[in-house]
Amino acid sequence: MCVAVPGKVIQIKGDYAKVNIMDNITDANIKLVDTKVGDYVLIHAGCVIEVLKEDVAEEILSIFSQLQEEL
Repeated sequence: MCVAVPGKVIQIKGDYAKVNIMDNITDANIKLVDTKVGDYVLIHAGCVIEVLKEDVAEEILSIFSQLQEEL
């Protein structure tokens, strides 16, 4: 099973963005979407696949945090 994760775009350089995912910084390809610094995005397999509304991203991140606490 594959899971897409939300994160916040903190920098864009060419076709790649640095994205903060739960305090982990990763690079993601942004060729598939139109995004800007400050946007919340959904990442799957190293690619941004969707721009999210902030409240939706925060809800998903909250669920991930709750799951992590259960482990």
